[in-house]
Amino acid sequence: MQTAEKSSRYPGIKATGTKKYHVLIADDDETSRRVISHFVSKMGYTPHLASDGEECIKKAEEEEMHVLLLDISMPKKDGFDVMNHLKENNITLPVIMVTASHEIPLAVKCIKMGAFEYLTKPVSIERLEIVLRNALSGSQLQHQVIKLQKELKSKEVFHHIIGKSPAIRDTMEQAMQVMETDLNVLILGESGTGKELFAQALHNGSKRKNGPFISVNCAAISNDLADSLLFGHVKGSFTGANNDHTGFFEQADRGTIFLDEIGDMNSDIQAKVLRALQEHKIRKVGEKAEKTVDFRVISATNRDFSEAIMNNQFREDLYFRLEEFPLFIPPLRDRDEDIKQLAKHFLDEFASANNLEPLQFSEEAMASLMEYGWPGNIRELKNAVQRAAVTRKSNVIELLHTPRIHGKSPSQQPVLQKKAEECPPAVQSSPLLSLEDHEREAILKACDASKGNLTRTAKMLGIGRATLYRKLDKFQLQHLKNG
Repeated sequence: MQTAEKSSRYPGIKATGTKKYHVLIADDDETSRRVISHFVSKMGYTPHLASDGEECIKKAEEEEMHVLLLDISMPKKDGFDVMNHLKENNITLPVIMVTASHEIPLAVKCIKMGAFEYLTKPVSIERLEIVLRNALSGSQLQHQVIKLQKELKSKEVFHHIIGKSPAIRDTMEQAMQVMETDLNVLILGESGTGKELFAQALHNGSKRKNGPFISVNCAAISNDLADSLLFGHVKGSFTGANNDHTGFFEQADRGTIFLDEIGDMNSDIQAKVLRALQEHKIRKVGEKAEKTVDFRVISATNRDFSEAIMNNQFREDLYFRLEEFPLFIPPLRDRDEDIKQLAKHFLDEFASANNLEPLQFSEEAMASLMEYGWPGNIRELKNAVQRAAVTRKSNVIELLHTPRIHGKSPSQQPVLQKKAEECPPAVQSSPLLSLEDHEREAILKACDASKGNLTRTAKMLGIGRATLYRKLDKFQLQHLKNG
C-alpha cells in the first residue's frame, strides 16, 4: 500500500502531507464500499468501513478519523442523523456526503448542515481525490488555527502565572478545559502556590470576563456580619445600618465570586452559602422578597476536606456543590524547573520597582535556591528574593540572607492528598489512600468505563490525551496504550 507522502497516481494531483490519514467510508452498498476503499488505499490513505449509520458513529467515536465519506441513505441511521450526532457530540471532522441523488435541494441541505462537499454516484475517482485532499488540507488548517487560538488565549489569561514545568502546564491545561463553562471550580493547593492567580485567570478566560470578579476572604467573615456582608442589607434593618448595602453575591451578578479560604468558613455560614449556590437567590437583611442573582463560584482552600468533613467541620453537601470541577495547584517543590525563572522574575521586578540597576544571582546563590524545599511555596520564594536584594553587597547576589535556607529542607508532606483528576475521598471509615494511589485508581476506573478508549478516558478525567499518556508511563500502565 502506498503512503501519503508518495506522489498520487493521478496526473496533476499530489497526496496530502506525510501523515497517514484515516478515511471512514460509510455506505450500505457493499460494492460502493469496496470500490471507494480500493481507490482510497491507492491514494495513500487508510480506509475504514461502516455499513450503516450506527456503525459509522461508533467508529467515529472510538477511532481517530480524519475525514468521513458518508452515504445519505443508510439503515438504522441515515447520513443526516449521523451529521446531527457528530455535531451534538462535538466530533469534528470534515464530512463528504455521497448519494445517488442529483437533486440540488438535497445538496444545499448537506452543505447547510456543515458538509464539506457533496458528491454523486458513480463517484469520479479524480474528483474524489481532489475533494479528499482539499478536505484534509482544510481540516489541518482549521486545527492549526484552533491550536494557535488556544495558545494565544492561554498566554493572555495566564500571563501572571510563571512557569513551564510539566506540573504547572498540566494545571493550566485543565483550567483551559473548564474555563468557558459555568461549572463551580474548587482550587486546591498549599498556601503560597498562587490559587487566587488561577481564580482570576479562570474568570478572565470565561464568558463572564466582562462582569465583576469579587474576591471574598471567608476566614475573615464573622457570624454576626455574615448575612450583611454576603447578601446585603437595607437601610434601617438593624442598628448601624444607615445605608443600603449590596452583598458580595449580588456584587458578583453576571460575573464570578471567589470564595478564598472556603475551608475556614464558619459552619453556620456554610448553610447560608449552600442555599445561595443551590437557588441562585439571595435575600437582603430587612427585605422580604428574594432576588435572583447570576454568578459563578470559584473557591479555594489549603485544607484537607476529607478530614474536615469527617470531623463535622465542613458540610459534605456544600463541598460537593463547590467541587463540580477540582483544580489542584502543585507546590513549588514539584516544580523544580520553575524556581530559576520565578526567582529571576521577582529579582527583576524588585529592581524595576525600586529604580535599581539590573541585579543577578551568583551560581552559588542560585544553587541554594534550587536545593531548598520551599514549604512556603512561591510566596516564600518571593520574600527570600526581596530580602536578598535589600541586603546585597553589589549587583550580584552572592548569598541569600535568610535563616531558613541552609540546603535542602526536610521532606515536606503535601497538605492535600488529591489532584484534579481524582474523585475526593468522602466520609469513610477506611484509611485514606495516598495521592498516587488515588490517581492510579482513577485512571484505571476511567479506562475500564471507556472500554480502553484513551480519548474518552482523558475526557472523563478532565485532562488532555498527552497528559494521560505521561501518567500511564508514570504509573507503569503502558499496556493500556495498546488496549
